[in-house]
Amino acid sequence: MAVESILSSPLGPPACEKDAKALQFVEEMTRNADSVQENVLAQILTRNAETEYLKGFNLNGATDRETFKSKIPMVTYEDLQPLIQRIADGDRSPILSSQPVSEFLTSSGTSAGERKLMPTIKEELDRRQLLYSLLMPVMNLYVKGLDKGKGLYFLFIKSETETPGGLVARPVLTSYYKSEHFKTRPHDPYNVYTSPNEAILCPDSFQSMYTQMLCGLYQREQVLRVGAVFASGLLRAIRFLQLNWHQLADDIRTGSLNPKVTDPSVRECMTRMMSKPDPELADFIARECSEENWEGIITRIWPNTKYLDVIVTGAMAQYIPTLDYYSGGLPKACTMYASSECYFGLNLNPMCKPSEVSYTIMPNMAYFEFLPHEPNSTRDSPARRLVDLADVEIGKEYELVITTYAGLCRYRVGDILRVTGFHNSAPQFQFIRRKNVLLSIDSDKTDEAELQAAVENASRLLRESNTSVVEYTSYADTKTIPGHYVIYWELLGKDSGESPSGRVLDRCCLAMEESLNSVYRQCRVADNSIGPLEIRVVRNGTFEELMDYAISRGASINQYKVPRCVSFTPIMELLDSRVVSTHFSPSLPRWTPERRR
Repeated sequence: MAVESILSSPLGPPACEKDAKALQFVEEMTRNADSVQENVLAQILTRNAETEYLKGFNLNGATDRETFKSKIPMVTYEDLQPLIQRIADGDRSPILSSQPVSEFLTSSGTSAGERKLMPTIKEELDRRQLLYSLLMPVMNLYVKGLDKGKGLYFLFIKSETETPGGLVARPVLTSYYKSEHFKTRPHDPYNVYTSPNEAILCPDSFQSMYTQMLCGLYQREQVLRVGAVFASGLLRAIRFLQLNWHQLADDIRTGSLNPKVTDPSVRECMTRMMSKPDPELADFIARECSEENWEGIITRIWPNTKYLDVIVTGAMAQYIPTLDYYSGGLPKACTMYASSECYFGLNLNPMCKPSEVSYTIMPNMAYFEFLPHEPNSTRDSPARRLVDLADVEIGKEYELVITTYAGLCRYRVGDILRVTGFHNSAPQFQFIRRKNVLLSIDSDKTDEAELQAAVENASRLLRESNTSVVEYTSYADTKTIPGHYVIYWELLGKDSGESPSGRVLDRCCLAMEESLNSVYRQCRVADNSIGPLEIRVVRNGTFEELMDYAISRGASINQYKVPRCVSFTPIMELLDSRVVSTHFSPSLPRWTPERRR
């Protein structure tokens, strides 16, 4: 029942008193965005005034914006890396933050092929938890009755390492799921999961996915929403069901758990759920899953599902057609915008179309500035041109720059955002893309320089047959589950009678994978979220045809450059019609959780 009499909200009638307070908080923060930002910056500068980093710029205790902007430079990860490495190596002096660094959050972005290490402090967990606590009160405005059922969410932890100085380094969601904030969260009828904590926290990805899927099948009638962090993760779960439904149905039929699930805590909690055989449910699953047509499988198995909760913005937009196929076109809710560096904001209209998703920046999370994005500019804009949160202009694009409580100052996140409007005085942004990212399937991000280096390394294997790579391009193939990188090669052989064998070209695929960054290799080896890399050899002259096509569409012959990534359908069709052979990586690339030194 709505509680308009308790606390009304301009966003709509809250579902309960707790929601009303959360919505009121959103209103307070966004109504006074500029003054909140001013206070946040003053707090950060006061707290970290004695850090080695800030002392180096002679702020002399100043906490005002003008002094901050005139003295503190805009930086990238590479600028801070020597300081971060000292913290990782065990230096406990206040280098970036006055508070002790509690752990490192590993970014999906990379530097020199390794995940970036983002130092964080304990209180950041409270800040993240605060943003999480706002999501369901907003969702309840749009979808009623979510307290009458559960959410089937496929959530996983990833591997973690220890730095030389003894601090743990792990992805931000692994940090959150392992925290007491998550493990001992109070019961909330609007936010109940089908998956027990034991399944989510199981480090073995097969056992975790298997038991989460099994729990979702047992509770199929209670499921009101289905989700994962990324769209690719939800599709991976569907693929897992395709491959394992026989065993899952058998477990349900017999009331006994697959012996491949060996984790003691998982087996113990599943024993309580699998109290007796359920042949009727097993027959239903077998009947649905044995059908050749899997269109609408989500709503066939979980008939009460109201929406999918997945990120489908940025690189994840490529999965929308496949999600529509499996869900029968269910709404897709993108609820929040966050990264390892900082949690930024939330979507106040979560049931909008994916193409219309905009995130409202919460001004209490960090101090935000925006670098006007000029795609054709040949040099970086000076820091003095940074725009404050309240001063951005609708329709313009910006690169996000943050100053955080954990000690990042004027740090370039690398996200390109477009202003779509305002909620009160807080701007709303559409996520456009990650700067410089060429290929992405899951959490991987491969830029042009990495791809070029990988092609160069792999092409060395062609020397024995006097062959070289004349031209290449690529695309992220998401028609398969999991998706995979496809690289088109046009080859030139110096000896007409000698060309590289299929086995050599297979090895070229693996050599490329070995050359890609650690996030890509982890997705391949540990997460199984990316399939084997594929090289498609095209016939000679194909890239000239590509240029002719571009020129016929108005491109300048003087300025034409081969695109290193393609997605335009006519170009894809042209390339695929010229393929003479296809090759796949024959094995997994090398990957270990330990960082290269």
